[in-house]
Amino acid sequence: MTFNFAKYKDQLLFVPLGGSNEIGMNLNLYTIGGKWLMVDCGIGFASDALPGIDVIVPDISFIQEIKNDLLGLVITHAHEDHLGAVPYLWREMECPIYATPFTACFLKHKLSEMGPGKQPKVHEMAVGSTVDIGPFALELVELTHSIPEMQAIAITTEKGVVMHTGDWKFDENPMVGPVSDYDALKRYGDGNVLAMVCDSTNVFVEGTSGSEGEVREHLTALIKSCKQRVIVSTFASNLARVQTLIMAAHESGRVVALAGRSLFRVVQAAQESGYLPEDLEFINDKEVMNLPREDVLLICTGCQGEPRAALPRIARGDHPNIRLLPGDTVIMSSRKIPGNEMKINAVNNRLAERGVEVITDKDFFIHVSGHPARDELKRMYELVRPRIAIPTHGERRHLHEHAKLARQWGAKKAVEAHNGAVVLLDADEASVVGTVHSGYIAIDGSSLIPTDGDVIRTRRKLRDDGCILISAVVNLKGELLFPVQLSAPGIFDIQEDKEFISECIAEASEAIAKCKKGSADSQLREAARLSIRQLIKREIDKKPVIEVHIARV
Repeated sequence: MTFNFAKYKDQLLFVPLGGSNEIGMNLNLYTIGGKWLMVDCGIGFASDALPGIDVIVPDISFIQEIKNDLLGLVITHAHEDHLGAVPYLWREMECPIYATPFTACFLKHKLSEMGPGKQPKVHEMAVGSTVDIGPFALELVELTHSIPEMQAIAITTEKGVVMHTGDWKFDENPMVGPVSDYDALKRYGDGNVLAMVCDSTNVFVEGTSGSEGEVREHLTALIKSCKQRVIVSTFASNLARVQTLIMAAHESGRVVALAGRSLFRVVQAAQESGYLPEDLEFINDKEVMNLPREDVLLICTGCQGEPRAALPRIARGDHPNIRLLPGDTVIMSSRKIPGNEMKINAVNNRLAERGVEVITDKDFFIHVSGHPARDELKRMYELVRPRIAIPTHGERRHLHEHAKLARQWGAKKAVEAHNGAVVLLDADEASVVGTVHSGYIAIDGSSLIPTDGDVIRTRRKLRDDGCILISAVVNLKGELLFPVQLSAPGIFDIQEDKEFISECIAEASEAIAKCKKGSADSQLREAARLSIRQLIKREIDKKPVIEVHIARV
């Protein structure tokens, strides 16, 4: 631990480990008196810099150092970027978890996939309730979002109150759950809020985010106008949108099918929690192709182009059950998360090649954000009136813009905190006073691997520069018995580069032959590797991965 927390033991500190360099992957910590409270523990989407990786989670090496003083994890709502990392990381923390009934239900379904081993205790909290966790007195405050039971957390300590907003918007017709609890926000504002840790996602968007009720009207009309099969891709956890699509399907005389495990998980949690009727029935993706095209509405995952999700697989033609035909319509009822543009465009292009009509929010009013635009942010600051503003849930440019606006809207101090920053929450001295380790861990199948480790570095080199595989058979003295075998997938064309391949083989053979008799396998490998590396660098200016295998007989 590089930062001396003992020096600030009696102060209130805020430490983000995720969501303050990017949109998503939220993980935030508060500490006072040597005790810690965590708010949210989510996943994020991987960029192209991580080959073979779809999802990342925060590096919690720092939390492992303070886990004995970690009193609990409070989850604001059931979106993956706020709770999706719990099944992967909880056994490194082993703290109690607090969540409202719907969020707890959704999380329990995810935790059931953790496999054998210690399981977390999830404490259910009623919407709008209070709980004391060590030196932290918490009150949940209802805010509108695209999923039920989104709860801001008012955290009261001996040093003051922090309003941790989580994700939110102000929508007077939200379709799922009540409107935001303006009275509670104003009550805290009247009582003097020390700091507000607030969503920055749409800080560059003027006006308001729009109403889910209006989206319902437009989506219903659009689906009614479609003649053949309709496929809608949206965020699985956007229950308001899923409800809208179910209603639109019924009004259009279509049955609803689901494709994507996370969709079934959300729907099951919604039925168990009373947000969808328990007797509501869906057909699965195996039954879709047996029904008339005009009678089906398919809701599927993959709106961000995730390669293994349902829609990208359908677009590639490798989904096990679903095939689209010319005249079918795909509706992308979501926004593009920054960094996913290329993957989403690739999906849309593949669909277009199949003669499928693709409709996005650029064509029709089929999506509104669940995050506040500028007018909503301003209203939040007018209600809560914090002395300190801590922008979160955004890239650096979002945080910087949010901080500037917060000062205009009355905050005496605005601190731009990056992942790993240690922020002192003091009315007179609010600032970044140090850093702790932060970073990202990649989810690789069922394993966790560091994003800056050898596996990812080697994958990048394989992707960018290819690889060369050399096999040599030598006797016990290290003398070649057969010509060296060489293959170079991704570098050479077997026919066009035949002469150069022969030159590489000769170079590697000569390097091995020059080694002293009795040389170890490692020496023979290194000699061949260096000779090929120098030749490839000189002739084609590349640095491929080179693997040399020595067999002795």
